[in-house]
Amino acid sequence: MPQLSVLDLTPVRTGQTTGEALRASTALAQIADQLDYRRYWVAEHHNTVSVASTNPPVLIAMLASATERISVGSGGVMLPNHSPLVVAEQFALLEAAFPGRVDLGIGRAPGTDALTRFVLRGQEMESPDEAVNRFPEYVSDIAMLLRPEGVEMAYGSRRQSLRATPLASSVPRMWLLGSSDYSARLAAQQGLPYVFAHHFFGQGTAQALELYRANYQPSEAYPEPRTFLTVNASVAETEDEAFELATPHMQSMIALRTGGPFNAQRTVEEAVEIGFPMEQLDMVHAMRQTWIVDEPKSARERIAEFAYLHQVDEVMVQPIGGARAGDPLDRTPSREQTLQLLAG
Repeated sequence: MPQLSVLDLTPVRTGQTTGEALRASTALAQIADQLDYRRYWVAEHHNTVSVASTNPPVLIAMLASATERISVGSGGVMLPNHSPLVVAEQFALLEAAFPGRVDLGIGRAPGTDALTRFVLRGQEMESPDEAVNRFPEYVSDIAMLLRPEGVEMAYGSRRQSLRATPLASSVPRMWLLGSSDYSARLAAQQGLPYVFAHHFFGQGTAQALELYRANYQPSEAYPEPRTFLTVNASVAETEDEAFELATPHMQSMIALRTGGPFNAQRTVEEAVEIGFPMEQLDMVHAMRQTWIVDEPKSARERIAEFAYLHQVDEVMVQPIGGARAGDPLDRTPSREQTLQLLAG
């Protein structure tokens, strides 16, 4: 088995408050820490009723404080939504508080709707499209700002030093995230670790990794290309139970891809009762081909084969099992079970 890590979107289900969803994620992170998972990443999504992970730096601070060993990071910060200096300052402080445990994963997509993008950037700031176009520049800016010596910049007729924190003794690990050739090329050019979002698309993975490795330009911090893969996972004592638990998340993903209503996640009982209409069965089949929805032994074997196929020593699982009607609101037993069964 490769080393395992966790991706968490902090899902919000029917009848659950934001606070309860956060407590469920905290409990999940603590279990991952106890089971010796390598890292625990949280995503950035805005204005979405079924996802509470709006602010990765806040969540990282909360989860790092509740755990002891596991690396905690962003999967990822959507850089077009933010000033590079603000991101650098946030993660410099996190690294100072939890040295050696902080990952800064950066993505180029906005991760939200047009209105939220406008409000996040502010009326007086550059357009969202310009922020996307300047993404490579912003990534370089963050790397320089995080260095202990910072960067010297011209301002008017003067030159002035600018740094993310007064005296850094270490810097967070930077990763570029993506689901296209663009991010693979940029990570290779800038000598940065790279993660392909296999859990979201499930296609193009081999091509993106080949492009990244073939074009990698060594950097001082990362002399060799470094990558891992992400995958959705629902693991239970039987394959049928794992599929049942995965049904709410599958329905949410189908709604996202077909323009349907994106509501708080249904309970397992509600989702199973609704099921899937005939026209969605091809999408369900495609998800089952690229997701890990299985019993423990087969799930571990499939993850090992997946890692071997793509020559990675780490796989980040997003535990996507839903909650049953009687489950406590501040825990998600099916997600916890997935981590426990995969860990053996």
